[in-house]
Amino acid sequence: MRRRGFASLARAAAQDLFDQKTAFGRLALVHVIMNAGDTLVTVSLAGSLFFSVSPDEAKSKVLLYLLLTFAPFAVVSPVLGPLIDKSANGRRILVALSAGVRVVLCWSMSMHLKSLWLFPEAFFVLVFSKLYGVTRGALVPEMARTDQFRERAALVGDAGWPEQEVAEKEKGFAGFNAQLTLLGTLSGLVAGSIGAGILKGIGGPDVLIAASLVYAAALVASLRLQRPAKTERQKVESMTQLERDRQMLNPLGDTEVSWGLSASAVMRFTAGFSTFLLAFGLRREEAGLKWFAFALSMSALGSLIGLGLVTRVRNKLPESALLTGSLLLTGVGSALAALHPTLIVQVTYAGWLGIFTAIAQPSFDAITQRFVPAGSQGRTFARFAVRQQLLWVVGALIPVGISLHFKAGDVLLAVLTLGGGLIYGIGRRFSHQ
Repeated sequence: MRRRGFASLARAAAQDLFDQKTAFGRLALVHVIMNAGDTLVTVSLAGSLFFSVSPDEAKSKVLLYLLLTFAPFAVVSPVLGPLIDKSANGRRILVALSAGVRVVLCWSMSMHLKSLWLFPEAFFVLVFSKLYGVTRGALVPEMARTDQFRERAALVGDAGWPEQEVAEKEKGFAGFNAQLTLLGTLSGLVAGSIGAGILKGIGGPDVLIAASLVYAAALVASLRLQRPAKTERQKVESMTQLERDRQMLNPLGDTEVSWGLSASAVMRFTAGFSTFLLAFGLRREEAGLKWFAFALSMSALGSLIGLGLVTRVRNKLPESALLTGSLLLTGVGSALAALHPTLIVQVTYAGWLGIFTAIAQPSFDAITQRFVPAGSQGRTFARFAVRQQLLWVVGALIPVGISLHFKAGDVLLAVLTLGGGLIYGIGRRFSHQ
């Protein structure tokens, strides 16, 4: 009997991670280490910018940090995006560069936590973090080889990896994206626990020193990424004139991609809004650190459940249906949370939202990887990341700048996500008629 869902996803992820002979296995190892480093940086900055100061002072610092989280995309999209597309082999170099620069920056940040130098250094850490994220999206199709699709099909059957070979290869991208998301989530949980222990026992600077060491390991791992096959290099380095013309006329790509971007952007807005609605709500209620830890645990648990679901139903439902369902069910959860705006309900809602954000993002990534030409994926992922991050920041700025009670915030999210789900589902259907 075939094993499906989360168990099969975890089994496939572990097999690839520990099998370093495959191209995708090496990419998975890089992703695990990179996520661990990112989590340590987040833990250190959270301790310095949020928990160690008064709520009013925290708002001003968080506002500045939120602006910094969007600013890197002004560099990544117009400048670094085309570099990712210029050469398939150059993508490996960019991954190594993103790790190596952060080795130095995290070490420097450890000495400037109380200085204004922290913010420009954090800015460049985010720039190179986004550079890796965009490059990884473009690397998945070239690292996920046809032979691995056959192996995954034999291992987990229809749990995200179809048994057909070349003709249906692209449909397996959702499975590979979910696999990386699972590994990154687990890596973040482990690194977050270690970072919190270091922060409490020693201090924020030592968390950043640990992050520097982790990025050094990521640099070594990135140098082991396999060179793309000749056919993959040709796809990236040589686009037909027709493909270039189409890309210039329609930079968002296929209609399916542009509609998917809209749905994904609404989910990103919801994630940013709900994260800081809960964070400042907990501080307003003078909740202890245990509540914050509980909220993070619920969110992580929800993400794991969502990843199990997306691989279980991937061959039964298209990505568009998964995006529609994510929006509508998020809206239902928001409406129910508004009826009982207590701390326990809001923390539970964090887990509910984690489920559907974990379903939505791999689904949209798979749409992009399937419908966007290989030679344009770097700049396309960069362009889309700008829009998604902008919506995340706008969503986060609202509860940071305005003191909202849980009920008001939940009602706003319910209206937005239910409306967004209906517009996406109906609008996409009419656009294909």
